Amino acid sequence: MLKIFSFFVVALMLAACNCGQQADAAGKKVKPLTVATPKRPAGQTDVVGLTTPKLDTVRVGFIGLGMRGPGAVKRFTHIPGTKVVALCDIRPERVEFCQNILKEAGLPEAAAYSGDEDAWKQLCERDDIDLVYIATDWKHHAPMGVYAMEHGKHVAIEVPAAMTLDEIWSLINTSEKTRKHCMQLENCVYDFFELTTLNMAQQGLFGEVLHVEGSYIHNLEEFWPEYWNNWRMDYNQNNRGDVYATHGMGPACQLLDMHRGDRMDYLVAMDTKPVNGPAVVEKATGKKVENFQNGDQTTTSIRTKNGKTMLIQHNVMTPRPYSRMYQLVGTDGYASKYPIQEYCLRPAQVDSKDVPNHENLNAHGSVPADVRKALMNKYKHPIHKELEETAKKVGGHGGMDFIMDYRLIYCLRNGLPLDMDVYDLAEWCSMAELTRLSIENNSAAVEVPDFTRGGWQKVNGYRHAFVK
Repeated sequence: MLKIFSFFVVALMLAACNCGQQADAAGKKVKPLTVATPKRPAGQTDVVGLTTPKLDTVRVGFIGLGMRGPGAVKRFTHIPGTKVVALCDIRPERVEFCQNILKEAGLPEAAAYSGDEDAWKQLCERDDIDLVYIATDWKHHAPMGVYAMEHGKHVAIEVPAAMTLDEIWSLINTSEKTRKHCMQLENCVYDFFELTTLNMAQQGLFGEVLHVEGSYIHNLEEFWPEYWNNWRMDYNQNNRGDVYATHGMGPACQLLDMHRGDRMDYLVAMDTKPVNGPAVVEKATGKKVENFQNGDQTTTSIRTKNGKTMLIQHNVMTPRPYSRMYQLVGTDGYASKYPIQEYCLRPAQVDSKDVPNHENLNAHGSVPADVRKALMNKYKHPIHKELEETAKKVGGHGGMDFIMDYRLIYCLRNGLPLDMDVYDLAEWCSMAELTRLSIENNSAAVEVPDFTRGGWQKVNGYRHAFVK
């Protein structure tokens, strides 16, 4: 039933997308709404494939020690070649909480910053920090990232790293100007199923990948009270569109080689009316909400320059099982993680030497569980071969977070391009404003800017960097 519903949504959204390309009643082609791309500042060049000098020890300062920050601090106590130099949160008790994490790990106390709205600036201004790790509320992500880069630091920013196109361009321009890395901390691209499937796709197991799906479907009913000052619900109350797209976007974009040979062309979005959002606010405050902005469900369809499509959904309001959707449709196969992990492949795509029962495969049914297990073992990504056991012990969303942090440090220490760059950040975060534009214009097609400003074909295919 879920697959039938998904197919219906894809058909509906693609039909809407065609409105951006089909002829109108007068016979003229209707163009998507244009979104301006600012001219690159004079003297700057892109940072596609950016590498920086090797760092023997990566000295880190953490800003934001609420829900995500402490876990990051703890993970860094398990990553060799790192030093936690400074901790910052507006609440002194959160800094003290993370000092205890360092103490329990047998590490020295870090410099502490708290109690003032601008205390984080002092951390960024230190000359003994290489990387600023930002895990605050969404509104502060981009300004902090810009300030840190302006003061000579690489930055890693929690999701979403930017909420508006202006913030996105500010991060891009600053990274290009300073030649500092600006990475979004998107953990879902390191999930064991997603990364294994990416490896299969890169080795051609699914043929040409034509369509991908991703989402953030997570009922946050239990979590709303945990957000300090209610910042996350406030954002949904005041903003329309897919405001939290990156968990679904990241794995989907890597499958389609976004800005590494292809890029998003235009999108169409639509949403339901808001029902549960305003009800939560009314229950908490006793006040009826008349102008709640974000619908309970937002659905977006995207077409790329190479004729591929993406379906992205956002729903944090209604009772539904957690799902990032994660589906791949290729010319020779199919993959899906939710609601169950499954692959569908033609027998010719499977090597009988490594996979049992390959002769029982067909093009319209899932492979048996033993075949799926054998495939996932055969195509286990090199990153997982190295880190899987340690990641599961250290933890962080099942180990994804540890792998994300480890890979960031690995690349910085070895002078390699990061797994995710500032243009990944831009593309995935742009959904917030671009979907709003589409929805507010009766689900009109909206152009997706080329955030690389011409550099999207410089690299052919997405790949992780390793020391040779």
